[in-house]
Amino acid sequence: MDKPLDCLVIGGGPAGLTAAIYLARYHLDILVVDGGKSRASWIPCSHNHAGFPDGINGKELLERMRTQAQKYGAKIVTEQVTKLERDSDRGLFTATWGSGCAVARSVLLATGLTNRKPPMDEELHDLALSKGLIRYCPICDGYEVTDKKVGVIGAGSHGVAEALFIRSFTADVTLIAPDKAMQLTAEDRDRLEQAGVPSVDGPAHAVAISGECITVDTAEGHHTFDSVYPALGSDTHTLLAEMVGAELAKDGCVLCDEKMRSTVPGLYAAGDVVHGLDQISHAMGEGGQAATTIRNDLCAEQQMLRPPLGETALEEVEGGA
Repeated sequence: MDKPLDCLVIGGGPAGLTAAIYLARYHLDILVVDGGKSRASWIPCSHNHAGFPDGINGKELLERMRTQAQKYGAKIVTEQVTKLERDSDRGLFTATWGSGCAVARSVLLATGLTNRKPPMDEELHDLALSKGLIRYCPICDGYEVTDKKVGVIGAGSHGVAEALFIRSFTADVTLIAPDKAMQLTAEDRDRLEQAGVPSVDGPAHAVAISGECITVDTAEGHHTFDSVYPALGSDTHTLLAEMVGAELAKDGCVLCDEKMRSTVPGLYAAGDVVHGLDQISHAMGEGGQAATTIRNDLCAEQQMLRPPLGETALEEVEGGA
């Protein structure tokens, strides 16, 4: 491109697309490059996203957001950015992907994270996910397992914490070690015992779907549940941030200030790649904050006022047209 973009948005999930809507409506020249792997697309039906009392499918939500961003002039390409460079002398970024590249004055990273999947066949996993038999976010959908039989595949304090969180929705929760005998501290064992949550040794392997239930094979035999929550951690997509020298927080997320600025001038981040509540609503809020910060920072760097209205246009405005 002869002229650098005002902003390149990398990632087309809720954070990136919210930012794209804002940036486009700020009359900025932007491009969204999306690898098409947003976690939101996994959601069969979200019931806690405000404004959709009957729930909304994750893919449908993303498609609506893409349409809205494009309505205001945002350009979106489906590609995976593999390289990000920064020219500190010129204050410009260059992003590269399979079929091209772009130069931009600023970059918003909305690259998210990936949940670690439980050991099971890929097709079985996707089918279970679509049926609500595998769930990844008890904050989002704990309500849906109220008084149901739930298995949590996890170990250590993280697995215990998720099992106890789900225990507030149902009394029938079992914690299963993912790959070996359950190893817990005396304190964690006491917390599970007080909550009435049994623990089962692994390895755990989801093996079958029967009707509306999922069966997990363990060292202690088969267990059948209404839903299973993998509590196996996640991998945050920070590689591009690291390529340009951005500092990471202790938890491995991109370190940002309250306005979503990273430690690299011109680089911003929002959504699950930043430390915070991994929720659609939270990501959207960060996307709006990041977009507004980007707009204001760019304006501070250079004059970005709209050109004067022509006489005809001015007459129309004054006439209430």
